[in-house]
Amino acid sequence: MTALKYLLPPACAVFLLSSPRAAEAGPDHPLPALSVEQQRAVGVVVARAPRAIAPKRLDAYGQVLDPSRLVADAGRLDAARALAKAAVAETARLKGLYRGANASLKAVQRAEVAQTEARVRVQQARTRFLLRWGPLARLAAAQRARLIEHLADATQLLLRADVPGRHSLGAIPTHALIDVDGLKVPARVLGVLPRAGAQVQGVGLLLQIPRPPGGLGPGAQLPVTLEDGDRDGRVVPDGALLYGKQGVYVYRELPEKAKDGDTRFTPLRVTLLQPIGSGWLVSGLHAGDRIVVRGAGVLWSLQGLRTLAGND
Repeated sequence: MTALKYLLPPACAVFLLSSPRAAEAGPDHPLPALSVEQQRAVGVVVARAPRAIAPKRLDAYGQVLDPSRLVADAGRLDAARALAKAAVAETARLKGLYRGANASLKAVQRAEVAQTEARVRVQQARTRFLLRWGPLARLAAAQRARLIEHLADATQLLLRADVPGRHSLGAIPTHALIDVDGLKVPARVLGVLPRAGAQVQGVGLLLQIPRPPGGLGPGAQLPVTLEDGDRDGRVVPDGALLYGKQGVYVYRELPEKAKDGDTRFTPLRVTLLQPIGSGWLVSGLHAGDRIVVRGAGVLWSLQGLRTLAGND
């Protein structure tokens, strides 16, 4: 029992050190060279990281919008434009009458004031519509009318997706997936909304869901994944990553062996791009690099030991 008592702590330490987050101290000390037998004994496995190309992803928070607000805002804009058009026509009519001495100058001036006020109301309605609906302001009246029809019969939905912590995106994402009870529903990205989100204080995008699931309606809050472009990197298992003071790194096998033929390792910093399955897509690795894909925590625990005896 005495021998077992002293063997348990090292065994537990090896298990804990196999976690990628156990290496917070970073690669501050040299690593010993290991023979093939030693690597096999401690579970060190070396392999090349496969290349992968994955779309760039952004996490966002979405809320299905109430189409009645779109109908009201579009109606106010159309009404303001109609009143402005009527005001222009009335001013022109009174000016013609004034030239024929059939209308007073005061009546013409009142019509000009009404025309100016109508133009201001159009500008206000257009600005309000742009702030709330952004990309829809560029649609023709007929296109907007068709969209409103689809929204009214619930065959389509509009959703605002906010990206927290971001006030600009550069390139607009090309695809969006909405998580509806575990079901990934595709959505079309219409464009950026000028007004920042009130709750998350981030840039907002207007999405169109062409075929929403039954029961999904205004007010629903859903996770959204935005995809844009491709990221080129190499897939590394989560257990191969160690986290130090100066960033994330892996252990790379050096091509030059030690004098006695043992394998040498060195830390190599990588950049995390995005999670993929049970690993990460990273940059900083080359095609010929062989890295420790299992047992990195054990190597970290051996830092500072320059040599190991063959039977250690």
